[in-house]
Amino acid sequence: MKTPAPGRACGIVLVLLSLATLQTLRAQKNDIDIYSLTVDSKVSSRFAHTVVTSRVVNKASTLQEITFQMELPKKAFITSFSMIIDGVTYPGNIKEKAAAQEQYSAAVARGESAGLVKATGRKTEQFQVSVSVAPAAKVTFELVYEELLVRHLGAYELLLKVQPQQLVKHLQMDIYIFEPQGISFLETESTFMTNELAEALITSQNKTKAHVRFKPTLSQQQKSPEQQQDTVLDGNFIVRYDVDRTVSGGSIQIENGYFVHYFAPEHLATIPKNVIFVIDKSGSMRGRKIQQTREALIKILGDLGPRDQFNLISFSGEAAQWKPQLVPASAENVNEAKSYATGIQAQGGTNINDAILMAVQLLERANREELLPAGSVTLIILLTDGDPTAGETNPSRIQKNVQEAIDGQHSLFCLGFGFDVSYAFLEKLALDNGGLARRIYEDSDSALQLQDFYQEVANPLMTSVAFEYPSNAVEAVTRDTFRLFFKGSELVVAGKLRDQNPDVLSAKVRGQLHMENVTFVTESRVAEQEEAFQSPRYIFHSFMERLWAYLTIQQLLEQTVSTLDAEKQALEARALNLSLSYSFVTPLTSMVITKPEGQEQSQVAEKPVENENRHRNVHSGHTLFRYHSMGDRASRITGGSSADPVFSKRRGWRGQAGVFDKLYSFPTRLGPPGPLHPPHLPYPFHRTTWGPTLPDVMSQTTTAAPHPAPIQPPSVILLLPGQSVDRLCVDLKRSQGPTNLLSDPGQGIEVTGHCETEKAHFSWIEVTFKKPQLQVRASPEHVVVTRNRRSSAYKWKKTLYSVMPGLKMTMDKAGLLLLSSPDRVTIGLLSWDGPGEGLRLLLRDTDRFSSHVSGTLGQFYQDVLWEPLAAADDSKRTLKVQGHDHSATRELKLDYQEGPPGTEISCWSVEL
Repeated sequence: MKTPAPGRACGIVLVLLSLATLQTLRAQKNDIDIYSLTVDSKVSSRFAHTVVTSRVVNKASTLQEITFQMELPKKAFITSFSMIIDGVTYPGNIKEKAAAQEQYSAAVARGESAGLVKATGRKTEQFQVSVSVAPAAKVTFELVYEELLVRHLGAYELLLKVQPQQLVKHLQMDIYIFEPQGISFLETESTFMTNELAEALITSQNKTKAHVRFKPTLSQQQKSPEQQQDTVLDGNFIVRYDVDRTVSGGSIQIENGYFVHYFAPEHLATIPKNVIFVIDKSGSMRGRKIQQTREALIKILGDLGPRDQFNLISFSGEAAQWKPQLVPASAENVNEAKSYATGIQAQGGTNINDAILMAVQLLERANREELLPAGSVTLIILLTDGDPTAGETNPSRIQKNVQEAIDGQHSLFCLGFGFDVSYAFLEKLALDNGGLARRIYEDSDSALQLQDFYQEVANPLMTSVAFEYPSNAVEAVTRDTFRLFFKGSELVVAGKLRDQNPDVLSAKVRGQLHMENVTFVTESRVAEQEEAFQSPRYIFHSFMERLWAYLTIQQLLEQTVSTLDAEKQALEARALNLSLSYSFVTPLTSMVITKPEGQEQSQVAEKPVENENRHRNVHSGHTLFRYHSMGDRASRITGGSSADPVFSKRRGWRGQAGVFDKLYSFPTRLGPPGPLHPPHLPYPFHRTTWGPTLPDVMSQTTTAAPHPAPIQPPSVILLLPGQSVDRLCVDLKRSQGPTNLLSDPGQGIEVTGHCETEKAHFSWIEVTFKKPQLQVRASPEHVVVTRNRRSSAYKWKKTLYSVMPGLKMTMDKAGLLLLSSPDRVTIGLLSWDGPGEGLRLLLRDTDRFSSHVSGTLGQFYQDVLWEPLAAADDSKRTLKVQGHDHSATRELKLDYQEGPPGTEISCWSVEL
């Protein structure tokens, strides 16, 4: 392979942002052709090695600038990037950050455009690089990144973002998973998959290995027959799985002289907890934030266990406790606390210091008075959206005060709501005191994010966990003591085997359960383990050594947060040496990429830390593409223009409520800037009306005759196969409160809902499955899916395709969510925006109901008898259901089942 000759290339600095997911090129269709895009991801014992390769050709007659853009998981480290242009390779080299910064600063001083890329989403970060390509020339981009998948609420998750922006002749994703412990379940989820695309998705699996392949044809990628050049591929592709576990709860795996020890015992009893929720109610929490906080707190209070104790502290300029002491989580106390939470109002300053110290004092007093149950754990959960403004406001002094007060006796967890809070302050506060920090993003699902975090810490299983290995067998072991182990998580320790490899590596894990000490013993035969990791398709070379290095770097960087300067420098030096040795782009390193001669400027892209995103509203899904034509000097920016009041050419999207606010600085093209194309105007907004349109009062003086009211849909349309009447319209006029709509033990399905009787639609519908254990709750705002205590929110009319064992869940752009499996009734939930807009329920394959089905709607699938038509009035008849008579009337209704605008039907209708 050729490399650039001396003097033929100039260096550009690319300080990578730890960017992660799958997105690729921004280029004008037809002129720039992505003819191949492949993703190869090998997950070996939770460690993922992903290679993204994109091949592009410039079909234009002029020089074109091509931008390779990619999103990656935040926790991933980029390890390699290269460009091959006309057979010449331009590689990336990892350097210490300071050295790369010198090149970057020098480029700025020369007046060259420096590409500082800092675009961050919730789970992903973004990387991009641009290069100018001659007519007919081809470019191959290759990006490699690695990450250790973390177990979250009982599952590992591999996330790829797919946004090629055009049809790709050869598009293929291969995900290989190898887990020696055995794969207990595997599921896939996509936000862009259609039924046609699903045919290109193939999943194969045996006990220890799985292969997921996605290889769509050009026709399958097309958005529609009318939009044959537009791709439907735009969104997330997710693989989730978990592994089998032994009684000991541990698995030691060995490869090429390194080991990793995974520990997650099952079937342990939850330890009772004493938890104090410290809630910010300062003025900045006013509005949606405090509303979502109240909503989440009410749900969290309902999830407290019967052996738990709790209290609430709310604070603004001053702190106030709900009760003078901890109280048991009885039904009475929980309901009273919910009422208190409902009344929390936002106003005043932010006194974080006094609020946390009040929580510590409550726990200390309870401990002195022996009111804490033996063997229980104590947790403080802080939620705030801003920096301290009242009482003690110096962050360092607050951190010192809190650490001295807690003194290692309790765990503090800090949640930062939005971007106006110093995340670095909260992170140190938490890590100093045995907890962790988490950012809560301002969005429609903020309440769910809060609930999701609580579920992570809701079930402590062990305390004071310590891993022990024979000192003569291992060295360079990562962190091996942990204050708490929670249900659904996993503790991971890695290290090197000493030169004299033992035949058997044994380990002990000691810890404390609720009322007893416990020791788990695990053994692993070295030769057997080495042999297990031999399949080249599923394994990449020396992956366990790289896993050890990755984990060591992550833990060293975390330790620097809560250490003094001298020790911090030593930790950073160790992390830097490992980053350079293993070619990881971390917050301490940068990547230098050479580019062909004459392509100006250095470019820097650094791996960001969480606190760098202050004062930034981050919304996923927005992208920016820049195209340069060197021949005609024209440039185009899609997503905005200089005429757009929201878009600034120099600064990117300006910060507005709900507006993408990230700083982009793109490489400038050679020569003077060309004229901008006319501003791209948004499509006009169309609203379909089913009633009359209002006359123009300025041009008409006559009064139009009144039109009849539009035909309305019923609450529910039931399909009744095998009966003399195959369709029944049901209006729920008399139901009060939540209603049991369907319950079928044979199918393992329950459906409940609350019907707005005056409007004949549902305000919410909840579907619960026993296998797999899954709950789907639909509201007008979104759909919330909860599995294994993990909740995810999906907006209506955003495509979704999720396949899990025993169930398929899909949503189309019309807002129809279908829950189906080969042997079950299909349940549909529809966000209907036709006449009588609201939530609607659909039932298909109803002949699959068992004989035990019941409920307000389920009763119609039992013994049903239609009486003959009345002689005097053939529009009325009687329906007998389980011994009860219901009057049925022939009426004209609107069938909503195929989506708006609906179809008029003549239907037998009953009121319940």
